[in-house]
Amino acid sequence: MLKYVETKEVFAEIPDEITLAISISGCPVRCKACHSKYLWNDIGEPLTVEALALMAEKHRGVSCICFMGGDNDPAEVNRLAAWVKGNTTISTAWYSGRDEISTEIELQNFDYVKIGRYDEEAGPLNSGKTNQRLWRVNHDTDGHHLTDITHRFWKH
Repeated sequence: MLKYVETKEVFAEIPDEITLAISISGCPVRCKACHSKYLWNDIGEPLTVEALALMAEKHRGVSCICFMGGDNDPAEVNRLAAWVKGNTTISTAWYSGRDEISTEIELQNFDYVKIGRYDEEAGPLNSGKTNQRLWRVNHDTDGHHLTDITHRFWKH
């Protein structure tokens, strides 16, 4: 079962979106220079469909829900994102610390997917040297195609 520790309305995680970021605990990736090491622990409240419904109601005006973590159970992240897509008009995003998109993720349930462990030398998404990538999932009649939009974080 996924657990979450906190939620925040943020403006920098997903370009052009008012995002409700849900910090999920139990991270198995454990990046060396992680800024949220407390999320390595199995702490917080259960992240359920009922909890998501309350969050969506409470945070009217957000345009995106971003699952921050959940690498300990990608299938559950996928299931929850499918609920958001099927029951709201809110976009969905997933921030994964893995270097590849999990095979348990169905792209039709997401509008954005960030992958990549945090590498202190490469820097975060706003570094032009980052190893992390934010993908926009384009849904069309030919399927689901990924467009790398990481450059949107870089100052020009």
